[in-house]
Amino acid sequence: MDWSGLRETAKAAVRFLDDVVDVNVYPLPQIENVTRGNRKIGLGVMGFADLLYFPGIPYDSEAAVELAENLMKEVSRGARGVSEELALEKGPSPNLGQSVYGAPGVRKVRNATRTTIAPTGTISLIAGTSSGIEPNFSLVYERKVEGERTLVVNPVFERVSCDRGFHRPGLMEEVFRRGGIRGIDGIPDDVKRTFVTALEIAPEWHVRVQAAFQKHTDNAVSKTVNLPASASVADVSNIFRMAFEPGCKGITVYRDGSKAAQVLRTGKALSPKVQPRKRPEKTAGTTRKARVGCGNLYITVNRDERGICEVFTNVGRGGGCPCQAEAASRLASVALRLGLEPEAIVEQLRGIRCLSTVAAKRNAGEINVLSCPDAIGRAIDEFISGKTDAGDCPYPERCPECQGRLEHEGGRCVICRSCGFSRCF
Repeated sequence: MDWSGLRETAKAAVRFLDDVVDVNVYPLPQIENVTRGNRKIGLGVMGFADLLYFPGIPYDSEAAVELAENLMKEVSRGARGVSEELALEKGPSPNLGQSVYGAPGVRKVRNATRTTIAPTGTISLIAGTSSGIEPNFSLVYERKVEGERTLVVNPVFERVSCDRGFHRPGLMEEVFRRGGIRGIDGIPDDVKRTFVTALEIAPEWHVRVQAAFQKHTDNAVSKTVNLPASASVADVSNIFRMAFEPGCKGITVYRDGSKAAQVLRTGKALSPKVQPRKRPEKTAGTTRKARVGCGNLYITVNRDERGICEVFTNVGRGGGCPCQAEAASRLASVALRLGLEPEAIVEQLRGIRCLSTVAAKRNAGEINVLSCPDAIGRAIDEFISGKTDAGDCPYPERCPECQGRLEHEGGRCVICRSCGFSRCF
């Protein structure tokens, strides 16, 4: 590590961020007064997971925890030092006297806080490195550019695979399907140990790495603990307790499969004994009216806390054949609660034609579907794309820019690895 270069970079970044406080345009005078009075800034880091690959340090190891603490200590030391210099050059923050820095004998600083570790989702995509202090969710992911889908490989892993001689045709596709490299023949054991992904890391190590960074960070540290689908309420409780004890200011837990759609899949088949999850007492969703050949069809799509969960239909007073629509909606509901991707259901339903609907479509301009199943598929597609006004749906399950799957970053933030879209809610 170039520790001297790291400190100098931190110093330059603090001067830049302090200037941002002065040149920023504030929407309200109250916000301006508080911001300029405290002069809080948030210098952070990203690319920690990729950094560990170079010396061959596994994320879930004592060496990684030690490096995390030493790294953030140097960043914090450099940031604190230049903030003290700025206090002498330009004056301390106006509200300094009301803080711990106003006590006798404490060296004055210009910025009430200097460091924060944010998710850096889109920024890390631009920089071509891992997000924040998170482990990589996968070494290979899919990106969509101008309608073309391509596999994006972690550059460090790709270089190591070539240098160590285990790169072969089809390797990256296999890594993409599995979500990691454990269990793949031909990859050296030390490489498998180093290039661990988020779901392969025990919760304890997620928390310990966060605590190491938090020890030398003024504000909070963004961190998500990725859990397998089998995780229990007790597992989540233990993680929050583990994070509280060393002084972490916040933590996020994400259980794999807790949303109906997500970026990466392990490729493991569903167990033949799997049962659909129970329908909760309350769900939320939207109802869409579609004109079909037999009259009006009303399609309701609902979601629960785990994502889209059911579809049901009603036929208007014009009559028709409700059994076909009911059969399609019942089967779709069971498939959704079994965890099947909604896109797969949409693909099967869209395009099915009904003679009466197609005939009526030629004579009635308001008909824009091909059949009852086609209308159900369209309703599901609109729902997961965020094109409806579902009141309790906090964010779409697919990217509004490219329709790719959204991946959860720290807290209530999502990022699309296909096009770079990100948003926090």
